[in-house]
Amino acid sequence: MSECTHDCSSCSSNDCNSRKPESFIEKPNKLSKIDKVIGIVSGKGGVGKTLVSSMLASAVKKSGKNVGILDADVTGPSIPKTFGIHERAEGVQDGLIPVKSKGGIDVMSINLLLENDTDPVIWRGPVIGGVVKQFWTDVIWKDIDCLFVDMPPGTGDVPLTVFQSIPVNGIVIVTSPQELVSMIVGKAVKMAKMMNIPIIGIIENMSYLECPDCGKKIKVFGESHVDEVAIQYGIPVIGRIPICPELALACDKGEIESFDSKDWFDEAVKEVLDI
Repeated sequence: MSECTHDCSSCSSNDCNSRKPESFIEKPNKLSKIDKVIGIVSGKGGVGKTLVSSMLASAVKKSGKNVGILDADVTGPSIPKTFGIHERAEGVQDGLIPVKSKGGIDVMSINLLLENDTDPVIWRGPVIGGVVKQFWTDVIWKDIDCLFVDMPPGTGDVPLTVFQSIPVNGIVIVTSPQELVSMIVGKAVKMAKMMNIPIIGIIENMSYLECPDCGKKIKVFGESHVDEVAIQYGIPVIGRIPICPELALACDKGEIESFDSKDWFDEAVKEVLDI
């Protein structure tokens, strides 16, 4: 048997070429029924992934779909806070039951399992990745049309676990208007392409501030660079969210579902449902 040169194009052996790449995709709970999974990601923290996850999930729910949110940000879980959820998730013989929000969105987060929502999660990466995987395999996601996964920032253990373990149909990249947007989007795009995950589009958060008196849009962070970056990577901009004190208050009060997001998410909802 000849020595392998790792050059498959010149190899006459059928042994290697007949092998399929090993899949790490985990099966969901046997009682789960999930149509599509959408990841909400960013190359850095503080750009508003949880905000976008919450608002986009609420917008899709209002369109008549059954929606769930898997909070994969285990060390910084804030999805329950934005929805005003204080109950603890319950376990049954066949798995964990997600908690329903006031608007009927199924939510699973580590904060729904802790005795106090301010208790810190001081775990290493592999343990955190294991918990996220269990949120997919052990939670009963019943009749979900669209499951959103709110990811932690960056390209580390948890995003890798999600992309390898969960059949993600597409991702939405969240960014901000600053010039470093190129780096933020670039990291997320390159990871998604390496993992063969489709990119739905970019949502720009903190895009502008609207003057309450005259309605003028003020570019607090200067001119946006998102359009040029979108062209660079060949992906669409599917939403722009302004800086809005009322929105921040709705998150703090746990009333994100009742907030009127106007037409901010119309294009994003369409793209998510069409994927």
